[in-house]
Amino acid sequence: MTVAATLAGQGWTQLGELGLALLLSAAIGLEREMRQKSAGLRTTTLVGLGAALIMLISKYGFADVVGENVELDPSRMASLVVSGIGFIGGGLIFVRRDAVHGLTTAAVIWVTAAVGLAAGAGLWLLAIAGTAAHFLVIYGLTGVANRLPRSRFVPSRIRLTYLDGHGVLRRALAECTRRDFVVSELTVDHHDHEREASTVAVWFTVQGTGDVGDLSAALVEVDGVLGVSADDGNTPTV
Repeated sequence: MTVAATLAGQGWTQLGELGLALLLSAAIGLEREMRQKSAGLRTTTLVGLGAALIMLISKYGFADVVGENVELDPSRMASLVVSGIGFIGGGLIFVRRDAVHGLTTAAVIWVTAAVGLAAGAGLWLLAIAGTAAHFLVIYGLTGVANRLPRSRFVPSRIRLTYLDGHGVLRRALAECTRRDFVVSELTVDHHDHEREASTVAVWFTVQGTGDVGDLSAALVEVDGVLGVSADDGNTPTV
C-alpha cells in the first residue's frame, strides 16, 4: 500500500470539513449554553464534531479494503448516527408534574448531528444553512408561538402557597372564576416539608382562554397569599 493511499482522506480538505463542523456545532451549543439548557456548549459541539468524524471515516476509512469482491456503502455509517443520536436525545427528555421538558433540546441535538454529517460529507452550504435555520426557529418561531391564541382546552398548573385559616383559597378560586378559568383539579403539595405549620401549599389545574401570567399576578395580590408559581402547558420549552 502506498503512502498516498494511506493518507487518502486525511488532507486539508477533510480537516477543513471537520473544522467547519466544530465551528457550526459550537455556535449552536453556545445558544444552548446561554439558555442554560442541559445539553450546552460542550455536549452539542462534541455531537456535531463526532458526527462529522464518523461521516469522514465512512467516506475514506475503508478505501484499502475495497476490491473485486468487496463493495462499500458510505451512507450506512452515517445513517447509524441518525438513530444512535436518539439515545442522547432520549436522555434529555424528562417528565415533571405531567409536563414534558427537554423536547426542543433533544431536537437541537438531532439537528446538530445532521449539521455535522453535512459538513463531513463536504456539503458546507447545507451545513451552514442548517445552522442558520436552527437560529431562525429558536429565536424567530418562539416569538410567533407565544403570540398564537391560547386554546381553552390546554391545562395549566398553578402552585399556591398561602396562610391557613383565612379563607385565602376560597378567594383565590373566586379570582380564577372571575378571569374565566375553570379549576379542574386541586391537590395538596405533600412534598413541601420546609413550610411552616400555619401555611398550606396546593397545586390546582386551570383551563381557560385567559393569560396564566395575568392570573398568577392577580393571585399574588390576594391577601394571605405567600407565593405563586405557574407551569403553563402551552408555553414552549426551548
